[in-house]
Amino acid sequence: MEAATTLSLDIGVHAACKAFGVSRATYYRHTAPGETPSKRPSSPRALSPQEREDVLDTLHRDRFIDMAPREVYATLLDEGEYLCSIRTMYRILEENQEVRERRNQLSHPTYSKPELLATQPNEVWSWDITKLLGPTKWSYFYLYVILDIFSRYVVGWMVADRESAELAGRLIHETCSKQEISSGQLTLHADRGSSMRSKPVALLLSDLGVTKTHSRPYTSDDNPFSESQFKTLKYRPDFPQRFGCLEDARQFCRSFFSWYNEEHRHSGINLLTPEAVHHGLSGQILQARHQVLSAAYEEHPERFVKGVPSVKHLPGAVWINPPKDGPCPEESSGETQRIRQPRSEAPIAERSGCRSGQQCY
Repeated sequence: MEAATTLSLDIGVHAACKAFGVSRATYYRHTAPGETPSKRPSSPRALSPQEREDVLDTLHRDRFIDMAPREVYATLLDEGEYLCSIRTMYRILEENQEVRERRNQLSHPTYSKPELLATQPNEVWSWDITKLLGPTKWSYFYLYVILDIFSRYVVGWMVADRESAELAGRLIHETCSKQEISSGQLTLHADRGSSMRSKPVALLLSDLGVTKTHSRPYTSDDNPFSESQFKTLKYRPDFPQRFGCLEDARQFCRSFFSWYNEEHRHSGINLLTPEAVHHGLSGQILQARHQVLSAAYEEHPERFVKGVPSVKHLPGAVWINPPKDGPCPEESSGETQRIRQPRSEAPIAERSGCRSGQQCY
């Protein structure tokens, strides 16, 4: 402030205060520290201490103790008595710390952020339900999808005419049986929908030895893999605006998930198909890609300005909400990545245990 005082002698108080980023009131308060602001005189309209005490005593009467000041004010007026305004009643109560919300205030629980790690298939699944438009307005079909977050493989799906915890439990049970999930092996993640948090589903998961986790309320980023898969579904060029009937929806989803699992080169898994990653075929495919690139380099090395091209390996860890603090598992190489081989040489549809006529896939 001394610098501002010195500068004000040359350029004026306003310019000096502006240069130092202080208000003129602050400047004058520091340049005249001995002066104290005069006490504001009381208004002639103010109530005397005795009158304020009478107002407080009136509000404390048994018949007024549970009334709001507005009701007390109106009651006294009807009885031919006027003490003060409603606002003055509130001021007096506030001075005595008697103004507060008497009802218990709603307190929202604190939800922790889910942090889930998958280093191999069938370790963490994500599931969700989305609506498909039916033939008429306000008619819907419900698509249930269970997705493995490591391989992006859709391990189970179902289309139904309603959202139901019973149907969800049936799909989860059949999918765990098809994938031969053992107790303590799997974590099943979902949002906070009614079916996801239902008691039947919770009891089923407990019986199967499956750990369940949930997203935080209104936080779609906590379930990113299911949300991304639904976007892929609904942004397909052949996705219909409406489905004529339940069987139409099932037929479309049957074709889509066959394409998604077996043909779709997923950007999150190094442009491999989910089926290849889920059933342990990624190493062979990446090795074949490397051989093709090496042959192309040997034939025309001048076209590869950065040297011998390499093939990116699959990530060794897939996270839902990776922790900001602490080490994360590094991406493992194709040679050291833990790969699970298919259980048999039978076609995928036969290995999954699906039977014709079922609604779960």
